[in-house]
Amino acid sequence: MRLSFNTWTYSSFPVWVPAYPLDEVIRRLARIGYDGIEIGAAAPHAFPDYLTNDRISEIRRLLDDNGIACSSMLPAPGGGAGFNVASPDPAERAAAIDQYKKVADLCHAWGSPTLIYVAGWQIFGTDRRQAWDWSASALEQVADHAGKDLTVVVEPTSSDSNLIDSCDDLIQIIEHVDRSNVAAMFDTFHTLYRNEVPTDYVHRLGQRLTHIHLADVNRDPPGSGVVDYLSLIEALKATGYQGYLTMEIGFNRRNVEPDDLARRALAYLKTII
Repeated sequence: MRLSFNTWTYSSFPVWVPAYPLDEVIRRLARIGYDGIEIGAAAPHAFPDYLTNDRISEIRRLLDDNGIACSSMLPAPGGGAGFNVASPDPAERAAAIDQYKKVADLCHAWGSPTLIYVAGWQIFGTDRRQAWDWSASALEQVADHAGKDLTVVVEPTSSDSNLIDSCDDLIQIIEHVDRSNVAAMFDTFHTLYRNEVPTDYVHRLGQRLTHIHLADVNRDPPGSGVVDYLSLIEALKATGYQGYLTMEIGFNRRNVEPDDLARRALAYLKTII
C-alpha cells in the first residue's frame, strides 16, 4: 500500500488560505516522503482551463524529477460554477461532464491511474430518481472518455451531498453503469458522518475498492480521533488491496499548517502499515 496526500489543504478550495503554487506542493510532499500526490483540479493548482500544454508538460517533469507519482485527481464540485452532474440545469450538467473529461485528460498526461467521481447532489424540486439518472448518465460518458487505462472511482460523499451516500448507493450505481473501468472508493470522514464502520466498506466492496481517502474527526490526520485505522489496514491487507491510501485532511478550515498535517499523517500510517 502506497501513501498519498490530497492537495486541498495547500490550495484555495474550498477555504481560500493557506494556498501554495502546485510546484511548491509537489516539492514539499516529495521531501516529506509521500509516494504520491492527489491533485485537486482547482486554482491555483490544476484548473484545466488555466493550463497550457507547456504547463502540463512542466508539471509532469516536476513530478518525475521529484520522484513522486500523481496518484489520483479530482474535480472541485460546488461553488460558482457548480459542476453538479445531477443539476436540473442542462448547461451545468454539460459543463460538469466536460470538466470531468478535461481532468481525465490531465490524468493521462500526468500518469495518474485514478479519476475520482463525485456523483452530484439533488436540488430541491428535482425528483431523486431523475437526479440519480442524470448522474449515472454522466458517469457513463466520463468513463467512456477516460478509456480502459484510467479508473473512474465513485465516492460516496454523505457529509456534503445527498445522492450517493452509502455503500449500497455506491454498489448500485457501479452495477448500473457496468463499465470495466468504473470502481469504488470511500472516505473514512464520510463513514464517520454516517456512524458506520470503515472495515465494513472494505469487505463489502472487495475487489471493487481501488482508492481510499483517510481523515479523522474534523478532517484531522489519521490517528488523532476515533477511527480504528489498525483494523482498517488489517482488513485491506486481508482483501489484497493494492491502491493508494490518500490523506484528505485539514482543508475545512484556515487554522492549519499543511506540512505538519502531512508529516503527522505519514508518520502514523507508517507505524501501523
